[in-house]
Amino acid sequence: MRLWRIFQGVVSRILDGFNVSLPELSLTSDNFALLNLPQQQALDRVRLEANFHQLQARVHPDRHLKASDADRRLAMQWASRVNEAFKTLRDPLSRANYLLKLKGYDTDLENNTAMSVEFLMAQMEHREAVAAARENSDGLALEKLRQTLGSEMTLAHMNLVTLIDRQEDYSAASVLVRQLMFQQKLISEIDDALEAVVE
Repeated sequence: MRLWRIFQGVVSRILDGFNVSLPELSLTSDNFALLNLPQQQALDRVRLEANFHQLQARVHPDRHLKASDADRRLAMQWASRVNEAFKTLRDPLSRANYLLKLKGYDTDLENNTAMSVEFLMAQMEHREAVAAARENSDGLALEKLRQTLGSEMTLAHMNLVTLIDRQEDYSAASVLVRQLMFQQKLISEIDDALEAVVE
């Protein structure tokens, strides 16, 4: 009990002035609660940034240079935790994957590669087009492919908001997250090919 009071006092000093009370906020809070945001796929980026900067300003280790060793270590833990939460929620795909895990749905990105035949065929065509454009040093074709894929991904992200926030269809959202991860990898390959063409 005494240790808990000491811990609360240390955390209180670190979070002094932040607008979330201690019982609601801890290192084990989910990323949304930590950054004082609703648990949903559609997020206000301005609010996310503002909440992150407000909390980061409170817990940043530089602010606690004159504190005890224990307080400084705790401030470092908080700063690391806040950065991790922000990084996860800032990226829509990471946010969707994280949110699905909170809802009890593991997208199993490493092992589950089940996707529709139509999707896989379209991706195979994209890959072949990337390979051909790279071989021919065709930067315009690569740019066009990147734009096409980017448009497809934008629509998929909009669909994710509907599936997660409105329909609560987490199974379908998990499939879509896996597809987006696949497409994100292809975008990286296109970027690499564009870089090689420029050189």
